[in-house]
Amino acid sequence: MGTRIRRSAGKSGRGSEFDVRRTALGFLFLALLVCGAGLVLRTALEGAERHPVIAAVSAVVLVAGGVTLLRVRRGRRTAAEAAAAAVETAYEVVDAALEEPAADPEPARPVDYAAMDPYAFEEAVAALCRREGCRDVEVVGGAGDLGADVIAGAPDGRRLVVQCKRYTSDNKVGSQELQRFGGTCYAVHGADTAIVVTTGTFTEPALEYAEQCGIVCVALDELTAWSEGGAPPWYASASVQPAEG
Repeated sequence: MGTRIRRSAGKSGRGSEFDVRRTALGFLFLALLVCGAGLVLRTALEGAERHPVIAAVSAVVLVAGGVTLLRVRRGRRTAAEAAAAAVETAYEVVDAALEEPAADPEPARPVDYAAMDPYAFEEAVAALCRREGCRDVEVVGGAGDLGADVIAGAPDGRRLVVQCKRYTSDNKVGSQELQRFGGTCYAVHGADTAIVVTTGTFTEPALEYAEQCGIVCVALDELTAWSEGGAPPWYASASVQPAEG
C-alpha cells in the first residue's frame, strides 16, 4: 500500500493571494468617487441653467471617473494610478473649458408696455422710478386721482408727478388731455416736474402746450430708451420751469 503525498496549498494558491493595500486603496478611491459624483451631480443640477459650461465640465468629469473605475475593476491600473489619471483628466477638461470663449448672454427682451393693462403700466413706470433711485414712489392712479398716477421724489429732491397713458401705438395724446393735467399737476399735486408717459405719441398742439407749461412728454420711443438704460426723463427737465400765469 503506497503512501499518499499531500501537496502544499501555499504554492498552488500564490497567484490569488489577497493584496490588502491594493484593496484598501480601491475602496478608498471608490468612496471618494461616489462622494465626488454626488457633489458634482448636485452642483451640476443647481448651476446648469445659470452656468452651462460648468455643468458640462462636471458631467465630463463624472463620466471620466466612471470610466476610470471600470478600468480599475478590470485590473488594468492600480487604484493610485487610476485616481491620478482621473484628476489629470479633470484638470484637462477644466483647462479646455476655460480656454473656450464664453457664449454671449442672451439679450434681454424689450418690455412690451403696450401689451400691459393701464394698472400694470402704472406699476411699470413706478418701477422705473424706483430703479433710478427715487424715494417714496407711490402709484395713486384711479378714480379721483386728478391726473396723477405716480408720485415720487427724485434723487435731487424734486417732486415728480407722472400721468400714465397706456394707448395703442397709433393713438396720440391730445392737447386737451395735456391741459387737464396741466391744471392739476402744479396747483393740486405740487409738482416740481410734471411728466406724461404714453405708449403712443403726442399731437403737435399737445407738445406745444407741454413746452409752454414745462410738462415733460415721454412717448413710446423715449420710454423704451429709458427702460433700456437711458437717462430718466426728469434729467432733461432740470432747467425747465412751468410757465407763469
